[in-house]
Amino acid sequence: MWFSAFSVLSIVATALAAPSPLAPRFAPPTGFNITSVGVIGTGCPSGSAYVLISDDATALTAVFSELSAIAGPGVSISNNRRQCQLTLGVRVPKGYSFGLNSVESAGYYQLDPSVSASHSSLYYFQGQLTQGAAQNTFVGPVEGKTYISKEAYDGSGTARSPCGQDTVLNINTDVRASNSNNKNGFGYISKDFIQFRQTLNLDWRAC
Repeated sequence: MWFSAFSVLSIVATALAAPSPLAPRFAPPTGFNITSVGVIGTGCPSGSAYVLISDDATALTAVFSELSAIAGPGVSISNNRRQCQLTLGVRVPKGYSFGLNSVESAGYYQLDPSVSASHSSLYYFQGQLTQGAAQNTFVGPVEGKTYISKEAYDGSGTARSPCGQDTVLNINTDVRASNSNNKNGFGYISKDFIQFRQTLNLDWRAC
């Protein structure tokens, strides 16, 4: 099932230490839901971002159809970086918390020699200081390539939602392109053939 960016979006969490010792993992409990979403940033104009929730509630996939960055002669510096901030209200059933098993990202890049591009993401629960981060950096020459990356987390290292409490998840996604090492070169990073996407695989535990 899917939700547009301004109905029910969804995404991410990662970045605080889980309780020790770890509780056993559980299937997603009944009652988990995304209740609200906020979207802001130069990389996600109105209607350009949405989220897919897997039928078994074990994964959230955020899709950005307009997130891209480009660098090159005559290209405005404002096009070198694009950013999107998603703020998601989440309903968490009593007696449970969740974090991340892994985060998967997919996109597309094309780079002249010595031109670089990067994609980074920052994940956190509102009110928590610790954050989770992932980054991919690419350097040309690359004629044009789709990339898929996966950041895995062990149970002791991921951020977790407060036990049995509604919370807010945030994800800040950033793409950049730079031709500082080749002023005559062009570079581009964006969605893949259909979209730029990130999938968050959830880890549910009793608490």
